[in-house]
Amino acid sequence: MTGLHIDDLLRYTIEQDCSDLHVKTGSVPTVRISGLLAKTAFPETDPAMCEELAKQMMDDDQERTLTEAGEVDFGYQAAEIGRFRVNIHRQRGTLALSARRILPQAPEFKELGLPEAVEALANEHRGLLLVTGPTSSGKTTTTGAVLRHINQTRACHILTIEDPIEILHSDERAIVTQREVGQDTRDFSTALRAAMRQDPDVIFVGEMRDLETVKAGLQAAETGHLVIATLHTTNATETVNRIVEFFPPHEQKQTRVAIAGSLVGVVSQRLMPKVGGGRVAAIEIMIVNGRVRELILEPERTHEIPDIIAESGFYGMQTFDQAVIELVKQELVSLDDAKSAATNPHDFELVLKQQGVIAL
Repeated sequence: MTGLHIDDLLRYTIEQDCSDLHVKTGSVPTVRISGLLAKTAFPETDPAMCEELAKQMMDDDQERTLTEAGEVDFGYQAAEIGRFRVNIHRQRGTLALSARRILPQAPEFKELGLPEAVEALANEHRGLLLVTGPTSSGKTTTTGAVLRHINQTRACHILTIEDPIEILHSDERAIVTQREVGQDTRDFSTALRAAMRQDPDVIFVGEMRDLETVKAGLQAAETGHLVIATLHTTNATETVNRIVEFFPPHEQKQTRVAIAGSLVGVVSQRLMPKVGGGRVAAIEIMIVNGRVRELILEPERTHEIPDIIAESGFYGMQTFDQAVIELVKQELVSLDDAKSAATNPHDFELVLKQQGVIAL
């Protein structure tokens, strides 16, 4: 184990086309490939080696944060290897680390096979566009593609606020300013308030994680900017409710008015095992029209949003289950995986039978 450098492990991660690397005391370094964890052939690490590997990645400020808080997030550039999003933390009294591979550049819509409605939402010039999903659902990749499309098609100023910066964007038709929390600004809400003095047309918020950030994001969307942000929610209805719940009860009615007036769409995605290896995204899309606005404004009717999405394919909308059915039809996802992922497996199977995908 002597002489092992963190870059050796990161190089292996890239060479094996893995998404993540995990290192902890008492285990061999482990990688994630196609969504599944796999142990590497590197020897088991001890506390001293974990500490050494972690320190190879950190500067003095990051070490200080780790000492004070017990964990630290940052971006790490491994020369001639790639860029990674890193979390170093303490567990059972020793250091452990997780590193996620960051794409060298944003993908294009065609590479990802995203629905046309996502591109239509990217062409909006004002309002709030939310990309949601659980951890490791591809939100970073999708938002990267949206920003790349805007960068290639609009002469505008794109301002990103990220923790950390995950995909580097070079100026194309647009100019792109990328600010990293902890390095370029104190926090999301501070950077969003300052953004109003930086003449942005498009603002990307890496994550809406607190009330102040949500407030500032809504205000920016209401004042004529296109705000793109991510949330850890699984569908459009939950997304609307989550934003409302950030606010105290006496402000929630007005918050619903703000959401109904500024929200242009919600793209909710989950990654599923792909036939033949790899993963593919199943994407729910809600485009905010008059009917959706009515349901956002009325809390007792917000639960009806999935019905509107399911009936609005003409507008480019689709529920998660409808997206999965299309993936089954295209033979990208197996029937067993589709059934296990379905929101309501019984109804899902019934629709498959009605559409002739499986025998009655």
